[in-house]
Amino acid sequence: MSKFIIERNIPQIGTLSASEMQAGAQRSNETIRELGGSVQWVQSYVTNDKLYCVYLGTSKDAVLEHAEKSGFPASRVEEVKTIIDPTTGE
Repeated sequence: MSKFIIERNIPQIGTLSASEMQAGAQRSNETIRELGGSVQWVQSYVTNDKLYCVYLGTSKDAVLEHAEKSGFPASRVEEVKTIIDPTTGE
């Protein structure tokens, strides 16, 4: 599967409570199960008004389908081509 970065514009997401975050994660997990393994959620980063998610998926379309069915619209989806880190510069 390919790795994707998803940007979601969700006003005030950074102010949600832990239980609200849990409910959202449960909804995402349920949708992943329904899609039968075409996507896998790796992790998400929460800012004040955006959510940046890392997903593995069989295609960009599969990631977009998850976004639509889960109710978490994707403002932007980009496929990761490579990963670099500090050791890349050594």
